[in-house]
Amino acid sequence: MKIRSALNSKAKEQYKISVNDMIIKASSAALMKVPKANASWENENTKYFHTTDISVAVAIKGGLITPIIKDVQSKGLLQISEEMKNLADKAKNGKLLHEDYIGGSFSISNLGMYGIKEFSAVINPPQGCILAVGAGEKRPTVINEQIIIATIMTVTLSCDHRVVDGAVGAELLSEFKKFIENPSLMLL
Repeated sequence: MKIRSALNSKAKEQYKISVNDMIIKASSAALMKVPKANASWENENTKYFHTTDISVAVAIKGGLITPIIKDVQSKGLLQISEEMKNLADKAKNGKLLHEDYIGGSFSISNLGMYGIKEFSAVINPPQGCILAVGAGEKRPTVINEQIIIATIMTVTLSCDHRVVDGAVGAELLSEFKKFIENPSLMLL
C-alpha cells in the first residue's frame, strides 16, 4: 500500500494505479516463477504458456466477463492499469471483441471492492487456476513478537488438479505472497 500511495502521489488522476493492477502484475510475476501453474487443460492434455495472459473478472449487466490483459510479464503497472481500464469500459459498454475475452492463461476475480473478505472462485475453463481476491482490511498481526495493525488481504487459489496440483498451487501462492508483500521484487 505504501508503494502504491507513493506512485499515485506523483501521478496524474488518469494514471492512478489500483490495488488490482498490482495484483495482476504480482500474479504474472508468480506465474513466471512457477511456469507449471501457467497452464490450461485442452483436448485431454495440459498446455503450458510462455506468456502470462491474465483474465480479469469484470461485472457487467447480467453477469461477469473476463477480458484478458495479454503479455502481462512484459508490461509495467501503468500499461496494465490503462489496459484494464480500457477493457473494463469496453466490457461494461458491450464493446469487447472476441479476442478480448477468449483465451488467457490464468484468471483473477477480485471482490474486495464489494467488501467481501474471502471467497472461492470457479475456474474459467480451460484455464488451470483462478485467484479469488478479498478486501484488504486492517487486522492485528504479530511481527517480530509485537502485535501491530497491518493491512491484510485474503486470497484463495482454485486449481483444476488435472493441470495444477496442490503442491504447485501452494508454490504459486507462496511466490504471489512474496511479490504482493514486496512489490519492488517485480522490478527484478
